[in-house]
Amino acid sequence: MTVDAHVHIWDIGGGKFHVEYDWLTDTSDVLYQTYTLDQLEPRLAEHGVGALVLVQASDSLAENQALLDAAQRAPCPATVVGWLPLHEPERVATLLPRLRHPGFVGVRHMIHRDPDPAWLLRPEVSQSLDQLARAGLSFDAVAERPELLAQVPVIAAAHPTLTVVLDHLGKPPIAERGWQPWADLLASAAEQPNVVAKISGLATVSAPGFTASDWQPYVEHALSVFGPDRLMLGGDWPFTLTAASYREVWRTTLGTLTNLSPADRERVLSGTARRVYRLSDATVRHPRSEGEST
Repeated sequence: MTVDAHVHIWDIGGGKFHVEYDWLTDTSDVLYQTYTLDQLEPRLAEHGVGALVLVQASDSLAENQALLDAAQRAPCPATVVGWLPLHEPERVATLLPRLRHPGFVGVRHMIHRDPDPAWLLRPEVSQSLDQLARAGLSFDAVAERPELLAQVPVIAAAHPTLTVVLDHLGKPPIAERGWQPWADLLASAAEQPNVVAKISGLATVSAPGFTASDWQPYVEHALSVFGPDRLMLGGDWPFTLTAASYREVWRTTLGTLTNLSPADRERVLSGTARRVYRLSDATVRHPRSEGEST
């Protein structure tokens, strides 16, 4: 069974939890729509996807509630990577106890959209990352630019008990068939044993008409530096719809893994994500948090 470790949903009207997605107004018509798991569900069985990780797309506490609510109603086991104000460690200390249940497994901040390019290196953020580690939560790093990717091993070394998840392999330069500095930066991140990575988000950095052979060198490099025990897959729906269908993304992704042994393939398809995001075979149910919702 495959785990899709990177799925987004959003309601551009705010939904019942009044989530705001201000950045969506500056994006394409493809993305400026409401996306729910009901729309994705028919596509999951085709690719053997039997578990999901719902990932934040708004730096807001309100979206935590929306994602946990959706996970509770998901067609398969689902957990949530939400958001906390990591730049305010005192507030994080207050909020964390209210989010202690099986559905809330990690935290992400949209560092690639933050106006401060060194946000992740702030001392106050470091204090909050320590709190995440003590709470057993992971941190997803959206390190989509070289300067952000270079920060991943820095925070991983500073917080050795925190699992740092690198989203989208750090966005390799596939469209231009580039290699450096991405390859060395990825290898540097992989040197820290508490860093894992997602093979995800590659369609949006590929030229039109991409095939598995276009992605193969980048996936092979990731496999060589991380190994299958520290890699997982993500469909990046619905972002990927700006470049390809969910079917095209999964077919291309799986096409890069054909040389793996069955055991290693299982680790990438399922094992790593299950371990990192605490997914079980049983449907995860999420009692609604009583924390802040705005």
